Amino acid sequence: MKDQPEPLFDAIVRIDKLPTAGRSVSVNADEATRARIAEDMKLLAVESFVADLIVAPFRGGLRAQGRLKARIIQASVVSFEPVPQNIDEEVDRVFLPVGQTAKAPAPGTEIFIDLEDDDFPDHIDGPEVDLSALLIETLALAIDPYPRRDGEDLATIGIDAVEDDSGPFAALRGLRDKDQS
Repeated sequence: MKDQPEPLFDAIVRIDKLPTAGRSVSVNADEATRARIAEDMKLLAVESFVADLIVAPFRGGLRAQGRLKARIIQASVVSFEPVPQNIDEEVDRVFLPVGQTAKAPAPGTEIFIDLEDDDFPDHIDGPEVDLSALLIETLALAIDPYPRRDGEDLATIGIDAVEDDSGPFAALRGLRDKDQS
């Protein structure tokens, strides 16, 4: 039995069968797959989901480069009306076998992490890499977390966002205003 969930679509690449020059992987999700992506990601709809990748051998693993284009519909955080978003994201990820990555540091040693550096490579266990998870992750990171329509705010739906002078923060606000005087 596998511990990993079933992929939403077929984008599996075998490292041992990968040509030296690499190969292309194209994904154009059908309606049922897009509906499942929308359900899993709590979106109203996924109207399109297309990815074109070039997958090439890289240091015993592989490197996937390309582009993900999608059109999604999600609910506005203000009015719950549908808000479309076009996504066009670059994909560039390295997958290396566990033995190819740096060894675990000895206890008590210092570790230098460069936060400005590129992402660390992903670890793979076995001869296959499922790129569907990479594409779903890329989509999830590109989605606007607070979508709303142009010009939409609380006032457009009739809510007045006036500060309440009787709440628990009213005394703190009074102290702040007093210090600024």
